[in-house]
Amino acid sequence: MQQITTELLEQIKSIVGAEYVFTDEESFEKYGRDETERLHYNPAVVVKPNKPEEIAALMQLANKHLIPVTPRGAGTGLTGGALPHLGGLVIAMERFNHILEIDERNLQVTTEPGVITEVLQNTVKEKGLFYPPDPASKGSCFIGGNISENSGGPKAVKYGVVKDYVLNLEIVLPTGEIIWTGSNVLKNATGYNLTQLIVGSEGTLGIVTKIVLRLIPHPKFDLLMLAPFDSLEKASEAVSAIFRAGITPSAMELMEIESIKLASKLCESTAITITDNLAAHLIIEVDGNDKDVLMKDMEAIAEVLTNFEVGELYFADDAQQKTELWKIRRKANEASVAAGYTIEEDTVVPRAELPKLIKGVKALALENGFKVVSYGHAGDGNLHIRINHPLYKKSYENEVIQGILFKIFELVKSLGGTISGEHGIGLIQKSFMPVMFDPITMELMKGIKKVFDPNHILNAGKIFDAE
Repeated sequence: MQQITTELLEQIKSIVGAEYVFTDEESFEKYGRDETERLHYNPAVVVKPNKPEEIAALMQLANKHLIPVTPRGAGTGLTGGALPHLGGLVIAMERFNHILEIDERNLQVTTEPGVITEVLQNTVKEKGLFYPPDPASKGSCFIGGNISENSGGPKAVKYGVVKDYVLNLEIVLPTGEIIWTGSNVLKNATGYNLTQLIVGSEGTLGIVTKIVLRLIPHPKFDLLMLAPFDSLEKASEAVSAIFRAGITPSAMELMEIESIKLASKLCESTAITITDNLAAHLIIEVDGNDKDVLMKDMEAIAEVLTNFEVGELYFADDAQQKTELWKIRRKANEASVAAGYTIEEDTVVPRAELPKLIKGVKALALENGFKVVSYGHAGDGNLHIRINHPLYKKSYENEVIQGILFKIFELVKSLGGTISGEHGIGLIQKSFMPVMFDPITMELMKGIKKVFDPNHILNAGKIFDAE
């Protein structure tokens, strides 16, 4: 890869304006890291365009001179997807921050990728509409980053993940062309589905500049239940049983006791009562438009839980209590990192296999001398596993941790699962891709990358090694 010369820097300035080109140490510090294991890599230059045509010109220049390009949203990722580990050019998308149109007749919204997810949700809610995907970082992450990672969140169990709401994308290709990937329609059997190929591709195939999302009417009511268990395995066993009883909650989150303690302390909250024998809580939410139906759903869930040694159930009475409980859940990640659980894995298994996954991970922790805390979207089998090793705080390029993670991922695969549910592969998980895929499948994926990015300049070295 070629370095950025003074001449190239001047060309970059001519494209976006000198005031939006940054080569200072403060910018390198900010844009050289995301939320991944405290890793840091300096780019050569940070650029903040605000038009697709500017990104197109930048990509044409980078492609011609073989300059590595890293697209960046809010920097909330956990697998190094926004890290400029090859140097080069960081394209920061924060000026693409406008909601362009809310089409109430067709239940659609057209937005730029730099809009914060929660801002988008609140804006459409004012019109009685609902965009369900709600990652834990929804108050700071960009909708474009959610597209790149195919994000989910608690409500994915009922409503699905980002891919279920993306209708059409405007993208800039690595070679500089601007295209739309599909049409603004609910059904489309016209050729290959490029829209869904881009969703979850982690910024390796193109840079998203406009997004068309489908919306649904916002549910009028929601009820929230907190269910305590003295056994982590019993809590995880209850998850599958609720669905087998014919009930689909809008959210079902698992928090083991250590994550509850850490998050409650960070939030300075006493909303969850901590007792001596408590091992885990399930946070269970139902939503809809008929409150009587929701109450019956909650009663049916409570009946199912009695078969799994549940403790006294707690029902949130008002919006403030609900907000407090969700705040504790959403702070689990931040609180765990602060307490030394710096290595996170994002495993997902069929929900009925959650007890085996939890039991297996606890056994590996005991065998290998590390502490582990888990929490996550139990309703869809997506468990976030946080590791606190006494000697090693990073997994990237660490042989000891890599060996431990290999065992965890082999366990996940044996249970019919996969190694990432919503955080992606990025930089730090790519060495584990062969655990999940045979050589033929890997070559097919690399072939797709080659078609889109023949010179391998866009987010190179993510998902696969740079070639």
